[in-house]
Amino acid sequence: MKGWIAVRSRVLPVSFRLDRRVPPVLVGLSLVTLAIMVVDVGVGEYPIAPLEVIKTVLGRGESDHDFIVNTLRLPRAVVAALVGMGMALSGAILQGLTRNDLASPGVIGLNAGANLAAVILLVLVPSLPIQWLPVAAFGGAALATLLAYTLAWKKGSSPMRLILVGIGIASLAGAITTALITFGPIYVVSQAMVWMSGSVYGRSWEHVRQILPWMALFIPLTFGLARHLNALHLGDDVARGLGSRVEWQRGLLLLCSVALAGASVAVAGPIGFVGLMAPHIARRLSGPSHEGLLPTAALVGAALVVGSDLLGRVLFAPYEIPCGLITAALGAPYFLYLLYRTRKA
Repeated sequence: MKGWIAVRSRVLPVSFRLDRRVPPVLVGLSLVTLAIMVVDVGVGEYPIAPLEVIKTVLGRGESDHDFIVNTLRLPRAVVAALVGMGMALSGAILQGLTRNDLASPGVIGLNAGANLAAVILLVLVPSLPIQWLPVAAFGGAALATLLAYTLAWKKGSSPMRLILVGIGIASLAGAITTALITFGPIYVVSQAMVWMSGSVYGRSWEHVRQILPWMALFIPLTFGLARHLNALHLGDDVARGLGSRVEWQRGLLLLCSVALAGASVAVAGPIGFVGLMAPHIARRLSGPSHEGLLPTAALVGAALVVGSDLLGRVLFAPYEIPCGLITAALGAPYFLYLLYRTRKA
């Protein structure tokens, strides 16, 4: 078909089609993201030239740079990229399921549930190993999503009811989180407040190992469900007519969204608006088909978070601004623009 590339596997029963714009867009975004990561790693009190950063990562740089690049700065950039991918894909899934361009991981209480569970762990059980944080955040996100899904159920799960119920759950979870912060021990609360601002400061290879298994499992699964998301985006009746098992596939996609956002929040805190902005930018670059939209959104999300981290480090150096504040400063006007465009339409 003109304008599309059909891809079929001779080994696996897999076939899909891509807009011809997608491959060059993916290559371009990959190069942009890698370039931002190289610059981000090189910036700091001890600046390192981009070429030296690349040489050091490949094991051919100066020995003096090895600790700074590979131990202190590179894991931070990797965590930022993975978090951006997770939040962007979570938002793309929710926008496709709800057929609402304003949907994001926070719209059904997903982020708020993950945030609440993580704060409970940080404030009430500070002695628990940090490795439990992704599990707690995933559990909180899953519980909030399950509650929203259950309360929105009425002879089926309506996307609009899911959004409305999710807003209520997010408000309730936010109120409980505020209460915990208000009455918790000052030292522990200060740590939780820093984490809640959304930042990749001080992230190490240990944090990469925490988030990587979640991304390695759920990102490929999300890509594999892209054609089902296309059908669900057309509406439940159309999806059933196409032979889709609507509730089963919607539940599986919600699971992917919960896991990706929950793991991201656990490692970097609630970095807002990435799940809103990245799918919209990706849709303009690659078109509406989710086979191309999902990988494009993942790379856009990675570039947004890494770029925000870079801006937060250079704008007021030597002071650092959490990347969550940068994404909020970019995302809030973008959200108002989307509201205006939606109202005008």
